[in-house]
Order: sequence, then structure tokens, then C-alpha cells
Amino acid sequence: MNARIYLDIFRMAADAIWVNKLRSTLTLLGVIIGVTSVITIISALEGLTQSIQAEIDRMGPSTFMVRRMGIFNTDDEWREALKRKPIKFEYLKAIEVGCDECEQVAARTFTMVNVKAGRNKLSRVFIAGTTSNFINIVDYEVGQGRFHTTEEDHAKRRVVMIGDFVKEELFPNVDPIGKHMKIDNIRYEVIGIAKKQGASFGHNSDNIVIIPYSTFTKDFGDPWNSLDLMVKARSVENIEVAMDQVRVVLRAYRHVPYDKPDDFALITADSIMEAFNNVTKYLRLGLVGVTSISIIVGGIIIMNIMMVSVTERTREIGIRKSIGAKQKDILWQFLFESLLLSLGGGLIGIAIGIILGDVLIGLINMNMTPSLYAIAIGLGISTAVGLFFGIYPAMKAARLQPVKALSYE
Repeated sequence: MNARIYLDIFRMAADAIWVNKLRSTLTLLGVIIGVTSVITIISALEGLTQSIQAEIDRMGPSTFMVRRMGIFNTDDEWREALKRKPIKFEYLKAIEVGCDECEQVAARTFTMVNVKAGRNKLSRVFIAGTTSNFINIVDYEVGQGRFHTTEEDHAKRRVVMIGDFVKEELFPNVDPIGKHMKIDNIRYEVIGIAKKQGASFGHNSDNIVIIPYSTFTKDFGDPWNSLDLMVKARSVENIEVAMDQVRVVLRAYRHVPYDKPDDFALITADSIMEAFNNVTKYLRLGLVGVTSISIIVGGIIIMNIMMVSVTERTREIGIRKSIGAKQKDILWQFLFESLLLSLGGGLIGIAIGIILGDVLIGLINMNMTPSLYAIAIGLGISTAVGLFFGIYPAMKAARLQPVKALSYE
């Protein structure tokens, strides 16, 4: 069969769909809903993964955290961890002395506060109290002004670096450096503005203020027992050695018996990403299962409509066969028709998925632009649906006997 014959068959299939526009449109709905769901879900999970990866990357590959609570797989592990003692600031000095492979150690604690400057107010702003070397360990850049110094930390100075969002809300169209703001009604001097970090999934990384650690403990204490230590190893290759040395120091300080597990957690960027992937793995499987129902329903509707079409056009099939059409010509005609229906639904579903992604970007501040991978999955599913559910009606039409088909009323 040459290309011209294929083209003629394709035109006949397209004409058959065009003649029954309303029926064809309704037939597409199942595939449209299924492919739209697949595109949106894949885009959302890819966007979420990218957002989490960007947050984790700020730690750097040679940095790990010392935390009271870690990453848990069961409720029992979580309940057991609640019994642990808090991380203490004195561990910082002990690690600096006892860990040869540790380049720097910083402390960070946090809570939520209300802030204001003049008549402008913000509630529930994330406030972090850090040592002055915190900025050297995490990927957090100063956009304007400066970060607080070791001397300001020791002197418990009330100075603050603010995030880009806080700057825009409290000091619109004003240079805030040198001006004052209140954090829970305590007066602070603004000395720096952090470089814009962006927002994702409702979490705004620019809605933050950072003050010296000693000032934080003086003004706010540590209500959440939230002190973490950020440890930067001398090299990525020796991060495991550095973690082992930190483990030895902390077990000695916390008097952990040799036959008992650690009562603290050492968390790397890789371990966070691994835990995230474990959670989303089951989420992906569950969502794919739900969307598969829509796609299967769409495929069954296509097969049903194609069976009706074969019945309605039985005499047409008989006439074509009587003037020389072969079985494979009829087979390809109906298979093309089924494919066109499902691919049409797939393309419309991809378009709706892209539009839906743009809408959700504005709502939850997360990258949801469908990737080529998501689009390829959508097209692959719609093609597979057209072939799988169209083959039986096409074979039934191709096997009709010309005499019986011509006598069909």
C-alpha cells in the first residue's frame, strides 16, 4: 500500500469524525479528562521535586545538619524521638574541637513573629537566630547591605537582615538600610536585605528575618527547642568521616551508652531527597491509578462509538469491498478513525493541562510548566488508548463479507 492510499484512508476517517462532530466531541471527554489529569499530576510532582531540590541545594553537598528530630518512617520512631534531649549550643564548640574534618559549624534556631515598620505590618514571619558564619555555610546571599558580625552576635546587638518580601511589605519604595523596624514590639536596626529566593507551594522563602543568635535567645528564648547545628565538612568526599567524628563527640556529650542508638539525627541533603522520593513514589502510584480509571472509561467509550459506527456503515463497507477494497484497507480506515479520536482528546487534554498549570502557578507559586516528558506521556497514553480500544471494531469491520454487508438493512 503506497502513501497515497494511506492518505485517502486518513481523509475518509477524518471525514467520518467531522460528519458526527457532536458525537465525536462527547466521545473525547473521557480521554481529555484522563490526559489532563496525567499532565497536571506529572507537572505538579515535577514542580514540587524541583522546589524541594532547590531548597535542599541551599545546604550544599558538603553540609549536614545536627537535629534533635530526624526523618522517620513509622509513628513509633517519631514517638521515641520525642523523648530525646534538645540540641545544646555548647555542642558547637565541642564539634569544632573534636572534629578535624569539620570546616565550620553554625547554630540556627527559629520561631514565628509579627513585625512592623511605621504603619506597615506583617504577621507570622519566620525569624531565625543564627551565628555569624551561618551565611558562609548555606547558600543564602546578601542582596544589599550586610549580614551581622561575630561582634554583634556576642554583644547581642538588635540588628536584622530581612527577606525581599518583608522589605517590599514594610518598606515599599524606601531603602530600609539604617532604618528601624519592630519584631514583636522590640526595636531592631535593618542592616541587610537578602537576595530574592522565591516562593513555592505556599512557602515564601523571602518572608524571613535573620538576627544574631545571642540576641534571639535574649529576646525570644527557644520556645520550640529548635536549635540546629549546621556543619560544613572540609570536602564532599570526606563528609562521611566528618559525620562519624561529630557522632562520636555528640554521643560522649549526651552520655549515650555504646549499645544504644544515637539520640540525635545527622541529616544530609541526600537523605532529605531520598525521604521525599520515598513519599512521592507511593503518591505517584496512587494518582496514576486514579487517572487510569478516567482513561480506561474514555477508551471504552471510544470502542463503543466505533462499534456503533461499524454497524451504521455496514453497507458502505460492503460497497467498498465489492469495488476492490481489501481487508487491511477497511482495518486501517477504522483504526485511523479511532486513533484520530483518542489523539484529538490527548492534544486537547495537553492544552488544558498547560493552561491549568499556568493558573496554578499563580495560586501556589510553584513551577508547573509541563515538561516534554509529561507531554510525551500524554501523547503516548492517548495513542495507546486509540490502538487498544480501536482494534476490535476495526477488525470486525474488516472481516465483514461483502454480500452480507450489502444486504444489511
